[in-house]
Amino acid sequence: MDSKNSTYISEEILHHTDHDPHRRESSLSDIILGGQDGIVNVLGIILGVAAATGDARVVIVAGLAATFAESISMAAVAYTSTLAEADYYESEREREYRHIQEVPNIEQDEIRDIYARKGFKGNLLDKIVDTITANKDVWVAVMMAEEHQLTPIDRKGALRSALIVGVSAIIGSLIPIIPFFFLPLSTSMVVSTIITALVLFIVGAYKAKIYVGNPGKSGLEMAIIGTVSALVGYLIGLLLRIDPS
Repeated sequence: MDSKNSTYISEEILHHTDHDPHRRESSLSDIILGGQDGIVNVLGIILGVAAATGDARVVIVAGLAATFAESISMAAVAYTSTLAEADYYESEREREYRHIQEVPNIEQDEIRDIYARKGFKGNLLDKIVDTITANKDVWVAVMMAEEHQLTPIDRKGALRSALIVGVSAIIGSLIPIIPFFFLPLSTSMVVSTIITALVLFIVGAYKAKIYVGNPGKSGLEMAIIGTVSALVGYLIGLLLRIDPS
C-alpha cells in the first residue's frame, strides 16, 4: 500500500472517529427526552392536584410551577451529564496515549485482534495494522471507537443540549395545562389526558420511524406510559383530597 493510500485511510479513520455523524439524531433525542418527560410528569402532577383540590386555579399554578422547575432541572442535568461524558472520554483517551507510549506491542496486538475479528487476515491485516499504528492520533482514535465504543463529546454542545432539553420540556409540559385555561375542571382532566396520550403516541411513532422499531408499538407504549402516570397522579390526589369545608 503506497503512502497516498495510507494517508487517505488515516484521514478517513480520523474523520469517522472525530466527527459525530449523528448530531441531528442527538438533537432529536434531546427534544424527545425533554418533551416526553415534561408532558408526562406535569400531567401526573396536575391531575393529582385537580383531584385533591377541585380548583382549576390551583391546578394551573401547580402546573406552571412544575413546568419551569422541571425544565430548569432537566436542562441542568443535560448540561452536567454531557460535561461528565466529555471528561470520561478525555480521561480514557489520555490513558490510551499512555498505553501506546508504555506498552506499544500490547496495543498493537489489540488493533490486530480487533480487525482480525472483523474478518481481515494475512497481508491485508498487516497493512491495516501498520497504517493505523503509524499515526498515534489515528491509533488512539481507533482504540477509543473500537475497543471502548466511545465517541468524542463536544463540550460546546453541552449548552446546546441543555437549551434543547429545557425548551422541549417547557413546550411538552404546557400541553396538558392548556385545557384548564378554557374548559371546566372535570372536562379539562379528560381532554388533557386524551391530548397527552395522542401527542405521546405521535412522538413514539415518529421516534420509531426515525430510529429502529415499530411505529405503532412504540407510539402505543409511550401513550400507555403517559396514561398510567396520569392515573397514578389522579389516584394520589383522590387519596389526599382536601375537604373545601
